Amino acid sequence: MNGRLVYLVAEEEINLTRGPSGLGFNIVGGTDQQYVSNDSGIYVSRIKENGAAALDGRLQEGDKILSVNGQDLKNLLHQVAVDLFRNAGYAVSLRVQHRLQVQNGPIGHRGEGDPSGIPIFMVLVPVFALTMVAAWVFMRYRQQL
Repeated sequence: MNGRLVYLVAEEEINLTRGPSGLGFNIVGGTDQQYVSNDSGIYVSRIKENGAAALDGRLQEGDKILSVNGQDLKNLLHQVAVDLFRNAGYAVSLRVQHRLQVQNGPIGHRGEGDPSGIPIFMVLVPVFALTMVAAWVFMRYRQQL
């Protein structure tokens, strides 16, 4: 355990209904302005408060959008991707890739109310040992009476 961060990747189909402010999120990326090194994919940069995406709750900042209404977003210029979103219609189907962060190793800070992270056997073994010593002393003392 060395404290490295590990990411799991999960894909999800998200259907949004365009609202008064559009789909309610901004995008970055494309072949002409890579957001992630060596990846020309399209990513969610911002979720607009009370927008369609925020109200749905599944789309998150940092998610990679793989397709819009079945159309693949690989190897597109940023403006071409923007135009696809703008012309996607009222009901929009997004294929999204979420990166789920998993802690691999010790966790540094814990908030109030979080468990201390001490394994239960490290508490129970000393308590059991003290109980056994107390029982032995009691039995020994009782025999002398």
